[in-house]
Amino acid sequence: MSMQPIEADYLIVGAGAVGMAFADTLLTDTTATIALVDRHHRPGGHWNDAYPFVRLHQPSATYGVNSRELGSGRIDTHGLNKGFSELATGAEVVSYFEAVMRERFLPSGRVQYFPMSAYDGDSAVTSLLSGKRRVVQARKIVDATQSKTTVPSRRPPLYAIADGVTCVPLNELPRVARPEAEYVIVGAGKTAIDACCWLLENGADPDTIRWIMPRDSWLLNRANFQPGKEFFASFAKSVADQTEALNMAASVPDLFARLEACGEWRRIDPAIAPSAYHCAIVSDGELEQLRRIKNIVRLGRVVSIEADRIVLQHGTITTNAKVLHIDCSSPGIPPNPPQPVFQGDRIVLQWVRFCAPTFSAAFIAHIEAAYDDEAQKNRLCTPVPTPQKPLDWLRMMAVEFTNRYRWSKEAQLDDWRASARLDGFTAQLRDLSPEDKEAMTHLQRYAASIIPAAAKASQLLSEAV
Repeated sequence: MSMQPIEADYLIVGAGAVGMAFADTLLTDTTATIALVDRHHRPGGHWNDAYPFVRLHQPSATYGVNSRELGSGRIDTHGLNKGFSELATGAEVVSYFEAVMRERFLPSGRVQYFPMSAYDGDSAVTSLLSGKRRVVQARKIVDATQSKTTVPSRRPPLYAIADGVTCVPLNELPRVARPEAEYVIVGAGKTAIDACCWLLENGADPDTIRWIMPRDSWLLNRANFQPGKEFFASFAKSVADQTEALNMAASVPDLFARLEACGEWRRIDPAIAPSAYHCAIVSDGELEQLRRIKNIVRLGRVVSIEADRIVLQHGTITTNAKVLHIDCSSPGIPPNPPQPVFQGDRIVLQWVRFCAPTFSAAFIAHIEAAYDDEAQKNRLCTPVPTPQKPLDWLRMMAVEFTNRYRWSKEAQLDDWRASARLDGFTAQLRDLSPEDKEAMTHLQRYAASIIPAAAKASQLLSEAV
């Protein structure tokens, strides 16, 4: 006996943060029916697999879905995020998405949810438990997997590990940490930063930590990403500083120096030129902690971990049985090449704003609901490339400037962004008082520099090729 087909206007492949944000706005802006398919047993995507002490790197206030607040809106009063908008824990994020599913999506009567299931790309969904296959009859397929985050617990390390060596994913760190241990952190991204900060916050001596850092990264300043009226002047200063740095830059290296000088970018070691950039965000407190670690190994990626040595691309270092090797080397967000968002009966969710995955997904859903012409929809949703190296910041900004300009010509898009929780800044701009002279001064700087900055971005990119 064949199973009933899955019928819906939209089949969304992936119930992580991006898929959930798209579905939420579609529920608000349309009367469409939706089917959500995901391999996990509950919504939230990679948050289900993340390490137990993971937190958001961006404020809770601008993450998740538009219709439901994440967190309480508080300002942290202690810890490494002191003075800034709260950062939800991984457990809070998973609970949040589960509540969105159980309290909003399913009660709507317009959403079907298929956990522990896989879309095979051939108009069918297969249960990972029963193996039963159901045909899908959907008007459009929405691919929410392009920015799928890979965490260390979901794949083995990409280097050989000898028998007897203790090498675990970051998830295991709280369980295996012990007083007599030495720690080797393998990786240089967000997970490695979190591993280092967790060890130091929990009392590890920085001299017991060796950090294998294949590439140094430029890091973003968390102070510049704070929503709310009390932080708006800082945000306005940030966007003005970025455009002025672009205008004044004589070259790409000069641009990077200017971004660092005005507080947009920072790095762990001022003497090392970073060669990576992944939108990682740190506070002053986190940066101070990371700089306590002096034993940083810059010999490329790990090739193998043997009983008494670690072989790297450009050398070897010693190790021993007391060392706990912590794998933080997963690639994070894959560098998928941008493609059109709207492709007939297929929608491919990608970033359309700088380092803003859930805002981008919600925005694309609104464009899908509000516009009919596919060419126009794609003009409004030009994908911002996901970054891997510093020059990608410039590539991202070049697209971002174009998107901002096109959005500014659509009055209803300005209204939508002002009402969107995930936007975080448009509403503050609308409500700005002329008496807020500091913010007004920065916005005037931005207005004077945005057009030449867009031209300079294109010029610097052409010179860098």
